Parts: sequence; structure tokens; C-alpha cells
Amino acid sequence: MTQSSSPAVAAGPFSSWLLKMRRSLLGSEGMDVPCGDCVGCCVSGYSLQLRPEDYKAAARIPTTFVVNAAPGFAKGNLTVAALPDGLCPMLEDRKCTIYSDRPQTCLDYDCRIFAAAGIDAGGDDKVVINTRVRAWEFAYPELLDRQEHDAVRAAAAFIRDRRDSFSVRVPAGPMGIAVFAIKSYRVFLDSSVTSKSDAEIARAILEAARSFDSGAALS
Repeated sequence: MTQSSSPAVAAGPFSSWLLKMRRSLLGSEGMDVPCGDCVGCCVSGYSLQLRPEDYKAAARIPTTFVVNAAPGFAKGNLTVAALPDGLCPMLEDRKCTIYSDRPQTCLDYDCRIFAAAGIDAGGDDKVVINTRVRAWEFAYPELLDRQEHDAVRAAAAFIRDRRDSFSVRVPAGPMGIAVFAIKSYRVFLDSSVTSKSDAEIARAILEAARSFDSGAALS
């Protein structure tokens, strides 16, 4: 991720954010993102997942914008596809027209995850959101904040650059890499593991991610 010339935006203490993000990934709680007037995620071509519990949002979104679930979304969920220009169809004059009833996907989305992983959110179609990603600036009130951020970045770099070390297919897109790194970053806090071969580190990453998905690690 390249450096940004945009003014820094406070992302909060890293370890506090990381704990909340891990809980969000497990469905324990949502995120509280200080978006301000940024609409990066609304103009970047993202499809919007509609779960059954998003009935308030579904009632306000014209059916012409709703299609069957996209690949990767759970069966029974629906999708609101972005317009050809990448805009969310519910965005008007740079404001969300269903903000008070927006789906859980919008509530959970936090582009600080890319800043945490040290990667951009995507290519040329993600210019606006990448500007915000590069502007986020985490705080490090304790040594652990810095250590955990370094570990998340190391995990993301390993997943991105050493894919051949894994015995199974691992995420290749920015969001998948960032989420996988958040799940498995603790591997890179243990020097006894990181001093091993790439194949052994890859196995440790997979084990950490599986343990996280099982709910064994809530903190």
C-alpha cells in the first residue's frame, strides 16, 4: 500500500479495533466506523448482501435492483448489485437514502481492515475507498498495539505472497486476504512458529483460522 498525501484520519487504538473486528467477524457485534462524509464503500462497485433479517432495508429497495444471491453469499440471501458506474443504487447526492434501515452488510463493513493489513481495497475501481484506506492512522497506546498491527501485516503479506506454501486454496482478493490475516495474525506473534519453514507457517495460519471460525477465540 502506497503512502497517501491526504490528511490522516484517526482510526483509533489498534488493539481495541482488532478485538472489535474479530468479534464482528464472529457475528458477536457490529462495527462503529467514523466514516464522516466518506462514501468510498458506496461508490466502489460492491454488491450489497441482503439477509432475511434485513427486512427493513429490503422493504425500501426497489425490486428492480434486487437479484439472487451472488457467489459467496449464503443460500436464501439476496443481492443488490452496484450500478454500471459502481454506485450503490440507494445512493443519492452522495447520501444513503436508506441509512437508518441499511443492511447489516453496511453496518459491518469497515475499510480500516485494509489499512490494518497494509493493502489497498482494490484497483482503479476503488480510487475513493483507497484514498480513505491510505488516510487511516491507528494509535498505539501500548506496545501490544504495535505488535499486533505488525503481526496482522505480516500475516497478510504471507498470505498474499506465499500462496504456494498452502495445502489448500486461500483468499486472493484484498478483502479475503485481510479477513484471513485478522483471523490468523497470532501466528506472527510467536517467534517459535515464524522461524519455521513456509509450509509449517502456512499450516499454522490455517489452523489459527479454523480455530477462529469454530468460535474458540473470542478475544
